[in-house]
Amino acid sequence: MRQRCAWALGSPLMVEYHDNEWGVPLHDDRKLFEFLILEGAQAGLSWSTILAKRAAYRQAYDGFDANKVARYGRAKIRELLTNPGIVRNRLKIMASIENACAFKAVQSEFRSFDSYVWAFVDGRQKHNNWKTMRSVPARTAESEAMSKDLKRRGFKFVGSTICYAFMQAVGMVNDHTVDCFRHRQLSPRARRR
Repeated sequence: MRQRCAWALGSPLMVEYHDNEWGVPLHDDRKLFEFLILEGAQAGLSWSTILAKRAAYRQAYDGFDANKVARYGRAKIRELLTNPGIVRNRLKIMASIENACAFKAVQSEFRSFDSYVWAFVDGRQKHNNWKTMRSVPARTAESEAMSKDLKRRGFKFVGSTICYAFMQAVGMVNDHTVDCFRHRQLSPRARRR
């Protein structure tokens, strides 16, 4: 039986996410926007809650098309606030729209959100060697810097802890524990083969 990070053992959905997405370097702007919105929505909630609502989020947020989300008006906001498939928190919904606008501005300045955000780890995955999940930090100097800069650019729900969760999700860091089968698979040595 494969050894996995302890947090992933709660449900088949969590196992699937852990095995196929978490910690895998991601460079697609639309997917990066998706994780930015989902990590912000997760604030104060469990990731399993958000993961269970992910399909509904994709539908409600037009496939996470930042251009469309940036144009959401009052009618769409009312629709989102009554959508039982997503987290119906006005602050988080308003933040997602503001974040779409800020996301587009970053794309214009840096040619892609990908090139902007990956600069916080010098363009390559940081590979950690944690023995237990208790050893994994909730924030790092890189997530602090990212949070500070995102806030300066008008992003909301991007505190340092949220930024670090984002960095883990999109593979900017590999925080799989050393006993997890994905730790080896995502190591720089394994990727060179």
